[in-house]
Amino acid sequence: MPGLHNTTPAMAQSYDTPEGVDIRGRYDPEFAAILTRDALAFVAGLQREFRGAVRYAMERRREAQRRYDAGELPRFDPSTRFVREGDWACAPVPPAIADRTVEITGPADPRKMVINALNSGAKVFMADFEDALAPTWENLMRGQVNLRDAVAGTISFRDAARGGRVYKLDERTAKLFVRPRGWHLPEAHVLIDGEPAIGCLVDFGLYFFHSHAAFRAGQGAGFGPFFYLPKMEHSREARIWNGVFERAERVAGIERGSIRATVLVETLPAVFQMDEILHELRDHSAGLNCGRWDYIFSYVKTFRAHPDRLLPDRALVGMAQHFMRSYSHLLIRTCHRRRVHAMGGMAAQIPIKDDAAANEAALELVRGDKLREVRAGHDGTWAAHPGLIPAIREVFEGHLGGKPNQIDAAAPVDAITEEDLIQPPRGARTVEGLRLNTRVGVQYLAAWLGGSGSVPLYNLMEDAATAEISRVQNWQWLRHGAVLDAGGVAVRATPELLARVVEEEMARVQAEVGAARFRRGRYAEAGRIFIRQCVAPELDDFLTLDAYGLMVVHHPRGTPSKL
Repeated sequence: MPGLHNTTPAMAQSYDTPEGVDIRGRYDPEFAAILTRDALAFVAGLQREFRGAVRYAMERRREAQRRYDAGELPRFDPSTRFVREGDWACAPVPPAIADRTVEITGPADPRKMVINALNSGAKVFMADFEDALAPTWENLMRGQVNLRDAVAGTISFRDAARGGRVYKLDERTAKLFVRPRGWHLPEAHVLIDGEPAIGCLVDFGLYFFHSHAAFRAGQGAGFGPFFYLPKMEHSREARIWNGVFERAERVAGIERGSIRATVLVETLPAVFQMDEILHELRDHSAGLNCGRWDYIFSYVKTFRAHPDRLLPDRALVGMAQHFMRSYSHLLIRTCHRRRVHAMGGMAAQIPIKDDAAANEAALELVRGDKLREVRAGHDGTWAAHPGLIPAIREVFEGHLGGKPNQIDAAAPVDAITEEDLIQPPRGARTVEGLRLNTRVGVQYLAAWLGGSGSVPLYNLMEDAATAEISRVQNWQWLRHGAVLDAGGVAVRATPELLARVVEEEMARVQAEVGAARFRRGRYAEAGRIFIRQCVAPELDDFLTLDAYGLMVVHHPRGTPSKL
């Protein structure tokens, strides 16, 4: 893999692995308690059973994109009309997660952040191995340690920077959901039969193996563990997950339907497959979620060859746009008809500590967005920061009037059509939008390369979805020569314009973060990667997949436990 590094061992320490499994990540005794022989055999069993189906699903994704590039539009599948029109329901909601009015999200590491999220007052904490976590070996393995300890109730953290303050769990905590990586991402530090493992099967398998019993005996109240599933494009991908869950339940000797998962509807093709996705997972479903930032990214990627579907500035692509509102409303109707939660989107704002007026204005935007969601029928929503939780809870609980959700609410009867779901968004395209995309995209990518996947930028908590939107929108505008407004002057988006914008915005970033931090960080490297992606003749599927090799470090067997 490009950018992959090797190190030379200094002493003989290695993981105890079953046949066909090779761990190329750094040895650490703490990690070895996760990467046990039995746990790795469980992960290898998942890989061997499902890798063929995953390869087939990824090829079908590519085939679908080739059809969209040739002019085809996403549509409802006529062959599964019987599923959409059928009278069926998902399994009853487990009592432990009936109330999901506000959920907080964040990476599975650092440890203190996990503790604070579980103590935040949210109903659910989604611990992330995907967009909010840079997938270094250290981050991934520390995340597994953190979640094992969180489920066991033993997680704690002593913060030397705060005078030795000790963080530990409150008596009452948020319910834990875990988001593994998407099907497309490999785990290059774990080789199974000589090839990189499927990243999500490593994330799911290790966590499930170590924590399913304690989770079901504790916060799951006989159910669980609970998951979020990202980046799906078709129900065949949900079918694979259902098979994974059934195999895990059989191996663990627990009841079928114990595992529950909420699917993020964050790709344009998936919005035409929502009934089918729920049907595949009907014994394991915990509903659907509006992953709206990745959804915007997917809209551009799906229509990358369609010059009539250029996005306006990304700040203008909100839930008031017709295609976004239609997506949200169809998700709600679909979920409630199938008797599961319809979860709303992310509030990414973070408190503005040095400006009370600006902070209150930001909170008012959050309240308005969440009031729109709950009035539309959403049963709960996401927050990126604990400081937003009281305001969001007030909105949802005030509307729900003591009910845990509104799954029983009557659904509107007006139809949502295929055309509603793909209507081009309206709004201006500006050079300032190009600048903001560049400034945010480069800063996020620099942080990600440095090991941070959840990054505060301009009073918002950003994850990989932000960088993806920034990248693909710049690419789309350049690819189709979009006309941009430069303060009343029309200019065409060209590689030359982007080069000048990148140079100027890199200077602005350096001024904002300081020369010393700019030199220590990976900003120059991030800038080169970002501009290469924006001017590429073909749009890469995922920025993080392209850059992943830069953070892979292979350690041969027998590597010391300290670097």
